[in-house]
Amino acid sequence: MTQPGRLAGRLVALGITGSIAAFKAVDLLRLFRAEGADVVVLMTPSATRFVAPLTLAALSRRPVDADVLDLLPDGRIGHVITADAADVVVVAPATAHWLGAMAHGLAADVVTATCLATSAPVVVGPAMDGDMYAHPATQANVRILRDDFGYRIVEPETGGLASGQVGIGRLAALERIVDAAVEAIGERPIRKPDPADRPPRLPDAGNLDRDADDLGGRHVVVTAGGTAEPIDPVRFIGNRSTGTMGVAVCEAARDRGARVTLVAGTLQVAIPAGVEVVRAETAAAMEAALAALVETPTGRAGFDALVMAAAVADFRPAAPVDHKIARTDAGLTLQLVPNPDILAGLGRRVRGLDETGAPGGRPILPRPVLVGFAAETGGLDRVAAKLRAKRVDLLVANDVGEPGSGFGTSTNRVTLFAADGEVNALPLLPKRSVADRILDRIVTLLDARDEPVQTGATATPGRTTS
Repeated sequence: MTQPGRLAGRLVALGITGSIAAFKAVDLLRLFRAEGADVVVLMTPSATRFVAPLTLAALSRRPVDADVLDLLPDGRIGHVITADAADVVVVAPATAHWLGAMAHGLAADVVTATCLATSAPVVVGPAMDGDMYAHPATQANVRILRDDFGYRIVEPETGGLASGQVGIGRLAALERIVDAAVEAIGERPIRKPDPADRPPRLPDAGNLDRDADDLGGRHVVVTAGGTAEPIDPVRFIGNRSTGTMGVAVCEAARDRGARVTLVAGTLQVAIPAGVEVVRAETAAAMEAALAALVETPTGRAGFDALVMAAAVADFRPAAPVDHKIARTDAGLTLQLVPNPDILAGLGRRVRGLDETGAPGGRPILPRPVLVGFAAETGGLDRVAAKLRAKRVDLLVANDVGEPGSGFGTSTNRVTLFAADGEVNALPLLPKRSVADRILDRIVTLLDARDEPVQTGATATPGRTTS
């Protein structure tokens, strides 16, 4: 399971070869970044036909090295500098061709050349058709890399392959590859901590790195944690939410330049630095806090986006008491009443709708982007209906019964349901990576909302449905 920060300060050289699984390297790069690593990408010529170097340059914030004959802008040899500076070289996906070339020292590409020139540990994640991986030649090459070279081989998994067949050859789960890189480095000191000794950053990284400031000037409100609905001064009804996901969104939005307000329920994680905090540990308090934030005294929207990551209790005791209820052998019976659906209420309010969904007031402009979370068990069949009922722009759904996804974990596997009908299922990722994916969508929605204003066109703010 991926834990944030295990690769802080490390330089990871990520080698990508010409497999259909090359598209997964984008998420692998994000995982390494989420772990705190600095990443430089190496590509074989065939790999560039599966995934664009520009995408990887934008995410790594460094030029992609795809030609063994290319020099760095200062005249240094790129793959030699990377080989000397990298704390680990990770080749994933690794094709049968690359395994054979590497096993026999044929340095015709930057990935092989870097591996030949480095004394850093090397991690290899093969990916190919099942029969190709099972072939004696491929297995012999794997044995050479593992037994003779000391490379860590992250064995491929069994599953559906690009050929349509089912068998062994599917690229290993990305978390396994990250774990292998962490284990390979172990307690070794950072090889080249001085940035001058590493491959250079892009001179125009500010333009390519949208994560740096693409929320600059925006106000993002995030709710996080659970709520505690009081039974008496000692006891309450709560849930298993720790606030980890909401805090990850706060940190990511802050790091991307936003002004962040955290509406904090019951948290079991530290509040991040650099954010405004409003305490709201009951559903009623959270509803009141958001009602005060959503609109300014002048009638304009009080924030650009709301990410409702808090797990608000669905019910509360009908009649909490102001003294501790004595324990009796007869037990205790509680009458529960439903809490308001805070997000659905905000969805109506920003559109100027009454409780029936009919026009009943003035909409709040510019319309904030609203993002909700849906914690489900046993599937996501109900999510599309929830999206419509709450009138949100994006609903982030997960099955909390799935291992590694849900309350108290550092990872999450979510599916993004958008108001325009798009559904995007993400792989299991660190929650910080999930947060950035959510913010990517928010940035797109805000840009679309504000574009008519910037161009002088007339349009309804927000890409949402009523």
